[in-house]
Amino acid sequence: MARGSSGIVAGLTAAALAAVCFLAYQASAKAPESVAVPSAEASGKTASPSAKPKPEPTRDPLAIPADSGTGARVVYALKDRRVWIVDDKEKALRTFTVMPSTVDPLPGSYAVTSRSGSIKGSDGVPIEHVVRFATVDNVSVGFSAAQDDSMASPDPTTRTGGVRMKRADGNVLWTFATVGVKVVVVP
Repeated sequence: MARGSSGIVAGLTAAALAAVCFLAYQASAKAPESVAVPSAEASGKTASPSAKPKPEPTRDPLAIPADSGTGARVVYALKDRRVWIVDDKEKALRTFTVMPSTVDPLPGSYAVTSRSGSIKGSDGVPIEHVVRFATVDNVSVGFSAAQDDSMASPDPTTRTGGVRMKRADGNVLWTFATVGVKVVVVP
């Protein structure tokens, strides 16, 4: 493009921009009140179109779920995929996430019925610190940790009852959840 024509293009661009700004001003001055932006005097406060909605309050992960009973217990929240180990003074000693099995127990109160130190899981994975507390349609449900520390999602086509956790969490649960200890399952 020649040097003289670039000046013409710049001038035309500036004129077009000025015309658009003038037309926008004219339109806003003649807008009906129902669509006009309220003024500070009319509303009593300054409009803030960029104000963000307040975020939902985050729940303290150590907060023990309501309706989970009392006393020393293990609490398993199905929806949250989380376990709490609670002492007899209602203090959460530890909480951690888990990978649920394909078979869930119904919400309610259970007790630890049996334990195994190290076995092969129903999915073929070597597991340790198995703490069983329920049976659903002939499937034993319990907590365990994979010896390789994995927490993979179970195959949805198989019926398994192993609620997996990390090995460090499994060690703590194993020490706490002896036979007879209460396990409360909440939705």
